[in-house]
Amino acid sequence: MSPVQLAYEQLRAYEGRPTSAPGVGKDMVNEPMIRHWCEAVGDANPAYRGPDAVAPPTMLQAWTMGGLSGHADRSGAYDELSGLLDSAGYTSIVATDCEQEYLRPLRPGDRITFDSVIESVSERKTTKLGVGHFITTRMDIRANGEPAGTHRFRVLKYAPAARLSKTDERLPETDERSPEMAGRPSKTEERSPETAGQPSKTGDRSAKTAEGLTAPQPPQPPQHPGTRRPRPVINRDNAGFWEGVRGHRLLIQRCTGCRTLRFPWLPGCNSCGSPEWDTVEASGAGTVFSYVVMHHPPFPAFTVPDASADGTGPEAAAPEAAGSGTASPYAVGLIELAEGVRMVSNIVGVPYDKVRIGMAVRLEFLRADEELELPVFRVVEGGEG
Repeated sequence: MSPVQLAYEQLRAYEGRPTSAPGVGKDMVNEPMIRHWCEAVGDANPAYRGPDAVAPPTMLQAWTMGGLSGHADRSGAYDELSGLLDSAGYTSIVATDCEQEYLRPLRPGDRITFDSVIESVSERKTTKLGVGHFITTRMDIRANGEPAGTHRFRVLKYAPAARLSKTDERLPETDERSPEMAGRPSKTEERSPETAGQPSKTGDRSAKTAEGLTAPQPPQPPQHPGTRRPRPVINRDNAGFWEGVRGHRLLIQRCTGCRTLRFPWLPGCNSCGSPEWDTVEASGAGTVFSYVVMHHPPFPAFTVPDASADGTGPEAAAPEAAGSGTASPYAVGLIELAEGVRMVSNIVGVPYDKVRIGMAVRLEFLRADEELELPVFRVVEGGEG
């Protein structure tokens, strides 16, 4: 069903209406919450501890949250607007972004109060997700009655765009292509840059059989239509890291002021606050500091393909590559690099249930698809013992 185009003036009538009654923070700004926040995000700035401590500015919204019991005083305006859009066919919702403005530091003992309004409703927009309207709410936050900051939150209420069925997606033999596929070779001819000019998979297998051995290969992704990994968000603060990955280099930021290493990449130093930095290339050695095993829900795009019993290479593909239709569990580790920083990545080379804290691992690069490579860590020989 196509969505109904609503009169824009009907939607704009909701602008300025409150989304809730004036609120009071359930807790005053306090040192324990500040400490937990800083430990969770790895922020060691000395400004956030001691007798003259201030709260991290990005905690602004945290002091207004209702916890598991929530706030039971939401006004009818926001629900009414959402219901109007639902009835017109804009039944899906996705958060798009938030903005914060800081007017004064928050300190332990401050009592937080806040008001929230529907700041704006956009005209109908066409996006890749579908057509819809952006709704922006604004929360004005005060500390002991003084303006302390503003938090804006934006969502898109939209009607999902029609998608081709699985059958329609598998018709490359015709000349009708989507705009993204126009000018590209058909599926049977398409090769990644690494395989261009090489024998077909069948011919390559025959050659290996004739030679009697197979050269070691980097891990390759399971060939599942429609299971490409989500693209990483690349911005001005982390573009250098992803440029290094494309060149098979794992780069760690280093503050040029106090020489502290930091990962993940940040625009400034947690230790001294300096915005100046350079990079150090990681040696690739590390150990498993901690890990989790992902079982459910299954996400085939994230399954690492060499988690078989021997974990010896691309032939040791995960079960879904053999057509089972389910993604096997996989291990995600917090890896402590030899340089002292830690990063999250997949652990490969042993079955997921053999991963242990303290295992020695080494960096390698997984080709996730024809466009994306990612750093992963392979258990070194003997490391599983």
